[in-house]
Amino acid sequence: MSQATAVPTQGSATPPGRGAVLLRPLRIIGYGAGDAGCNVAFSMTGLFLLIYYTDVVGIRPADAGSIFLFVKVWDAFADIFAGRLVDRTMTRWGKFRPFLLWYSVPLLLANIACFAVPDFSGYGQKLLYAYASYAILGLLYSLVNIPFGSLAGAMTQVPAERSKLAGARMVGAGTTIMLLAVLLAPRLKESANLQTTFVITAAVLAVVGTALFAFTFATARESVYREVSHVTLRQTFSTLRHNGPLLRLCGSSLMYLTGQNVVGAIALYFARDVLGDVGLGAIVTIITTGAILYVGPFGPLVTRRLGKKRGFMLAALAAIVGGLVVLVSPGNVPASLAGLFLIGLAMALMNTMTWALEADTVEFGEWKTGIRAEGGTYAAFSFTRKVGQAIGTGIVGYALAFVGYQQSTGGQTVTQSAQTIEGIRLTMALLPAGFFLFAFLLMWAYPLTEARFRALLVDIEANRATRRAELG
Repeated sequence: MSQATAVPTQGSATPPGRGAVLLRPLRIIGYGAGDAGCNVAFSMTGLFLLIYYTDVVGIRPADAGSIFLFVKVWDAFADIFAGRLVDRTMTRWGKFRPFLLWYSVPLLLANIACFAVPDFSGYGQKLLYAYASYAILGLLYSLVNIPFGSLAGAMTQVPAERSKLAGARMVGAGTTIMLLAVLLAPRLKESANLQTTFVITAAVLAVVGTALFAFTFATARESVYREVSHVTLRQTFSTLRHNGPLLRLCGSSLMYLTGQNVVGAIALYFARDVLGDVGLGAIVTIITTGAILYVGPFGPLVTRRLGKKRGFMLAALAAIVGGLVVLVSPGNVPASLAGLFLIGLAMALMNTMTWALEADTVEFGEWKTGIRAEGGTYAAFSFTRKVGQAIGTGIVGYALAFVGYQQSTGGQTVTQSAQTIEGIRLTMALLPAGFFLFAFLLMWAYPLTEARFRALLVDIEANRATRRAELG
């Protein structure tokens, strides 16, 4: 039974019961389009900004790693700020959709700025610009992605429908990643012209992204009933403090996101220097980071057959096996690609399960305290994800420096030493596998099973009916 004791006042919300409706296909597609828009910035910087810094701008690998580490930690606190802003907001368009309207275009313009580092004569000026432009992008990304991610929990309370939304956002993200892989990865051969290539690509995708966000805004609707339209800071912290499933999910996400970002950041170096063919960069990106495109649609099926928790745990084990395949396959390109393919499938499934699990923790918080705090819940979840991204990408920058990676100069290709190549291979094989193992162990203790979640929904509806009766 719920432990909520407060009797909140009624907010300006949709009447009860609508949270259980099935979603029309257009709304599911529209939600996926929003994640495609988010990934114009997220995936372009995640996949290419490190190699842009090291091989185009000339920033040293260790310094580039520090940029990612600092800015991603900054992003994590920006998520908390954005979550509080969301919980305090209520407009005629709803609580979450307006943020897509207000901040999406500035986000896409900031993405262009990140790949337009001026040709400063001083190294310190380059670093300052890189820190500032990436930090601004991070703040704007939080102001778009926190409300966008929270929107799923407000569109429906049906687990299968939420899995469809999670699958749709994975397809949207995967489509953007595929497009980036095809457009940019093959061009790494022409490093002398990459500056122009990156800027033009970011500008074109900014136009596309604006249309995608507008589509999401036009099709999404917030249907879940809420008794409190403006959540106070005290209510948010109370909800988070009592949300054990959310805390465990955050810990597991921290681990697997760290591993995933190691894979994403090292992938292009692995293709070019370990597999010996920069042309394989697009393939490596597609079968690892881009796997969410062809795995996302199977999220609802996995949820029905295995459940979200079990699906996540099996995916984590599969990712560990993929890392071991890469480890025992030095010099064997087909075997290495097979291992990376398995890692990609597993990461995509973990990602899909995680988004559905996060939405469930909102209900647990409401069951525990009587308050729906989607913004704060998603912000806490995203906070740990950003820290994982910071650690994962930062580690790669430091690892490249540790193994003696030599940067290209003047657009000329540099042949790495055998020690450096082996170091890059071990970074790809072992580091992610270790983090995926920790993610598996943390998810083992996750308490919110499918059966318990269904029981929570029954309790929540009963508690709402009781409070409405008390309010007359």
